[in-house]
Amino acid sequence: MNTGEKLAHASGNTWFKSSYSGAEGGECLEVAETHEAVLIRDSKQASGPILAVGVDAWAGFVRLGVGR
Repeated sequence: MNTGEKLAHASGNTWFKSSYSGAEGGECLEVAETHEAVLIRDSKQASGPILAVGVDAWAGFVRLGVGR
C-alpha cells in the first residue's frame, strides 16, 4: 500500500465536492485534506484510485485556477 492509499483509507477523511457539480453528480472530483496531503478521487468511483498531492502543490493548483 502506498502513502496515498494509507492516507485515503485512514478513518476520519471528509470528502468535499464542488458546489458547481451537477445535481446528478458523476462529473466531478472529490478532495479530502490530511496533514500530509490533499487526496483527490473521481466522484463516480469513490472506492477507486486516489491521487495524493502535497499541500503546497494543491494550493498552487488552486491559485492557478482562481486566477483564470
